[in-house]
Amino acid sequence: MSYKTPIKCIDNTEVFPLKTMDNKAILEELMELLESNGVKIRKDAMSGGGAGLCKLKEGYHFFVDTDSNSYENALNCAKAVKQIIDIETIYLKPEIRDFIDKTN
Repeated sequence: MSYKTPIKCIDNTEVFPLKTMDNKAILEELMELLESNGVKIRKDAMSGGGAGLCKLKEGYHFFVDTDSNSYENALNCAKAVKQIIDIETIYLKPEIRDFIDKTN
């Protein structure tokens, strides 16, 4: 993701600054991270605010509430990541790491 218009630097070079990730992109990245660590993702309508991690006999499941907005689901997903993944041992995009670090 980058801007279409370059910014001119002091030395006359042009750079295309990166856009910050939107909540939907952050949610997608976090869900991919959970899936790559064996968590099954389920998307269901739960009247808003119902997203979260659940441990069942067959392993972890993360429920995405399709009635909630991307930001709320991303917050809950980040909390799940913190619970089951040691993020200090893996590479994460800076925006993703910052988002996770800012969640309670």
